[in-house]
Amino acid sequence: MDTVLMIKKADTDEQIRQIADLARIIWNEHFTPIIGKDQVDYMVEKFQSYPALKKQLDDGYEYYQIFDSGEFCGYTGIHPGEDGRLFLSKLYIRKDHRGRHLATRVFDFLTDLCRERGYSAVWLTCNKHNNNSLGIYRHLGFQTIDTQEADIGGGFIMDDYIMEYQVL
Repeated sequence: MDTVLMIKKADTDEQIRQIADLARIIWNEHFTPIIGKDQVDYMVEKFQSYPALKKQLDDGYEYYQIFDSGEFCGYTGIHPGEDGRLFLSKLYIRKDHRGRHLATRVFDFLTDLCRERGYSAVWLTCNKHNNNSLGIYRHLGFQTIDTQEADIGGGFIMDDYIMEYQVL
């Protein structure tokens, strides 16, 4: 299926609310089988809710909405690193829009952004049991450089790979 990709910086309250609403849908569908409903609910509120996203924007994060042929279907969140690398905090696409290579095209957008801003790499964390996403990141050229277990409160742990892509 041919698609027209549009990536639009999210900087209005309405756009941030739209991202938070979509996050709740995607997280409940995708992550519940991996980490369970209780942890999904906790993490959505702590990291993906409208107040959490607004605070992240105040802390230097940037959010972009992803549109597939005019339909809002995903989002990405990044944070410029002090170490010359870009942190890819979030890249989520609605289930009914997956398989269209949108993640690859968003990643191309992000690597172009890195080149423009002089970043040497993109790094991210990904749950060790999120096999579909891990496969996509590896296909894009990310390498696992470390692991981490982070206590995020509420009795929950994030058990992640730390992955990096060197921007050429």
